[in-house]
Amino acid sequence: MAHLLIYMPALNEQATIFKVLESIPKKINGFTNIELLVINDGSTDNTEKEALKAGATVINHKNNKGVGSAFGTALKYALQVNADVLVSIDADGQFDVNEIENMISPVQQEIVDFCIGNRFHNKKPSNMPSVKYWGNMRVNKLISFISNKEILDASCGFRAYSKESLLNLNLHGNFTYTHEVILDLLNKGFSVQQIPIHVTYFDDRKSRVAHNLVSYGLKTSKIIIKSLRDYKPFYFFGIIAMLFFILAFGLGLFVFIHWIETGFITPYKSFGITSLILFLVSVLFLVLALLADMLGSIRSNQEKILLLIKKSAYRND
Repeated sequence: MAHLLIYMPALNEQATIFKVLESIPKKINGFTNIELLVINDGSTDNTEKEALKAGATVINHKNNKGVGSAFGTALKYALQVNADVLVSIDADGQFDVNEIENMISPVQQEIVDFCIGNRFHNKKPSNMPSVKYWGNMRVNKLISFISNKEILDASCGFRAYSKESLLNLNLHGNFTYTHEVILDLLNKGFSVQQIPIHVTYFDDRKSRVAHNLVSYGLKTSKIIIKSLRDYKPFYFFGIIAMLFFILAFGLGLFVFIHWIETGFITPYKSFGITSLILFLVSVLFLVLALLADMLGSIRSNQEKILLLIKKSAYRND
């Protein structure tokens, strides 16, 4: 029995969630069991009541924990019920539920392991704030750089995942999960397809993730920097070591040239001392880069062990 789980994170979505849930196709080719799941992330309105009225399974967070934590709850539930495919989609009606079949088709046919929506196949969507579009483009470039694959829409929440990709996911961020999922799965060799989708931006709609662009940028940057540290540790610490070395070399070269010309290092003695200190710091970061790279290999082996534990814990009896 092919089991499709369609999940929505929800925070105070009483005005739209029933309509969105009701509009989801009742039959999707290849699936005999279509289950709707709502993670009610600390709502203070009638979101839970409206979701239950639409026939969805509802899991409540007592307090607002963020979409990253909501996805973690959905991920755990998907493994518990042995879902074959997990789809994530927003509860506010931004995305077209009729595109769910297009989203899951490559996963269902085992062409790829997961799919992510691409809102930018026709450049900037209508009514999307220009500053938000600019920010998305910068994030896409950074995620593409870290993952060594061109990612066209790293922040889109409309996605589909295979059971195997869900078993392999290990996430740590509560604020958002979209970037971390891409980096984690691609780092483990899973394949992705990017599906063109349509999105509607409402004039009076405030994003629950990016309502404050400065705060969103800072929190997202923290997650991406941590991901770069974890997935490319030698590169991350090696770049820092190189920066300190360049500074040390520049100051040292300046003092050396002055000594060649005058026979004295004064009045630049402090520059020479600073150069030596910076050089030592660069050596320390180089050693740290080597250690972090070794720890990365240990982490990879630990995740393989964790995968075996998960498969045992969530096996279909």
